[in-house]
Amino acid sequence: MTTSAAQTYALSMATGEAVRRTDSGIEIRSRYVAEDLEGFDPVLELGEPGVYPYTRGVQRDMYRGRLWTMRQYAGFGTAEETNERFKFLLEAGQTGLSCAFDLPTQMGYDSDHPLAEGEVGKVGVAIDSIDDMRSLLAGLPLDSVSTSMTINATAAVLLLLYELVADEQGVAPSSISGTIQNDILKEYVARGTYIYPPRPSMRLVTDTFAYCAKRIPGWNTISISGYHIREAGSTAVQELAFTLANGIAYVQAALDAGLDVDAFAPRLSFFFNAHNDLFQEVAKYRAARRIWARTMTERFGALDERSKRLRFHTQTGGSTLTAQQSDDNIVRVALQALAAVLGGTQSLHTNGFDEAIGLPTEHAAKLALRTQQVIAFESGVTDTVDPLAGSYFVETMTNEVERAALAYIARIDALGGAVAAIEAGFMQDEIEQAAYEYAKAVESGAEIVVGVNRFVDEDTGEPEVFPLDPSLQHDQVERLRALRASRDQAGVDAAIDDVRAAAHGTQNLLVPMREALKRRATLGEVSDALRDVFGEYRPSR
Repeated sequence: MTTSAAQTYALSMATGEAVRRTDSGIEIRSRYVAEDLEGFDPVLELGEPGVYPYTRGVQRDMYRGRLWTMRQYAGFGTAEETNERFKFLLEAGQTGLSCAFDLPTQMGYDSDHPLAEGEVGKVGVAIDSIDDMRSLLAGLPLDSVSTSMTINATAAVLLLLYELVADEQGVAPSSISGTIQNDILKEYVARGTYIYPPRPSMRLVTDTFAYCAKRIPGWNTISISGYHIREAGSTAVQELAFTLANGIAYVQAALDAGLDVDAFAPRLSFFFNAHNDLFQEVAKYRAARRIWARTMTERFGALDERSKRLRFHTQTGGSTLTAQQSDDNIVRVALQALAAVLGGTQSLHTNGFDEAIGLPTEHAAKLALRTQQVIAFESGVTDTVDPLAGSYFVETMTNEVERAALAYIARIDALGGAVAAIEAGFMQDEIEQAAYEYAKAVESGAEIVVGVNRFVDEDTGEPEVFPLDPSLQHDQVERLRALRASRDQAGVDAAIDDVRAAAHGTQNLLVPMREALKRRATLGEVSDALRDVFGEYRPSR
């Protein structure tokens, strides 16, 4: 168990010593010297950039050859409104799309379902059918833009709708690229937008691996996410360890389903958070690459170097943003983005400074994108690969993060792997305790949050807030009614029966799901067919 910030603060007050630790309990000394790296072999531990174990990055020339993909999260209200925001961001210089979906879409409910009441279009865009996906993607260059979709329980449905619309636009499946999050395990741990129990959910994940290997080879079939684990209150080490443990579980599940590791592993990707402790964050990303490369080589016998390279997207820390003095968030986001770049990210989303208040306004979204562009073109940090390599402090921190993460992974293995650990509540309990310790540290003043518990200002007035249209749900429901009235209902019913039959058997689920969606079945109808067979997950604790 690591020492908490509150415990460290109490110790320093009692002893008079300035003991400092990261949120993961790693002690920070006042200076670092060569002896701190005694026994450190730079050939084995670092290697060259683009070479195993990839500590220094997954490409030889990193950002000198190609900058990271600059994404800004969009998705709100209707598909048409989100499409307009996509075009606005592309015109502002964004190089990849990133889409959020509303809670009903994430939970497999159509917009007219009773449980969708009051949530349609609130935290993301509402997608009920292929008609909505057509509106979402209208006029976008799907053969040249990469699209990331933050979706998990219904990830296969959204991917299939994307593929169908691309096909209608004349873009072959082999020419589309992007990522679906598709990381259901972290939903049970940290976020809660699951539908089915863990084991049938894992079947959907591995069926997606197999489907994309054959039909959509350029698509990242999963983005194994530590982001939401960190947002739920984990430490940096817990974020890394639990994410990689989930990754191990997905690889093992795919192998158990009969897939060859080098057939699917090159398309695995990861999604990490970026918080304020710049050097710990950089160390986290470097340690992640080294652990994953060794795991894929030594544990799973991967031979293709692409299977060993941990590629990741980063998003700045939403939970670090404050409603108080929200302009201060501009600085937080810049520091977090810098950590991601120094750590070698392949893709980056920077939060809007107003996101502690509501959806980002156009002004905030553009400023967040400009933050990335200033780092890329003005800071000089992209001029050389892994510029912090060899720092006594950074290399020591990387080693410490790695050791602590591997200790957690060993504990999870002893419990029977990530699925068993989740079912036992292990990860959930660890995150809950870490979140509690952090809250105590903020309350006591051991953890300083500018504008919240130090340097507090009087109220500065009401900020600009993104407007939400109160008629949105009514209009979306009317579109659903029109769709159901105009489609071939008998054909839809037959296709839904095929989905249900596939769920009872062993056929790849995405094949009949694709046909049902093509016939204009809704997301909720396809999800309900799987609910009929798999049931719904109800946590026991």
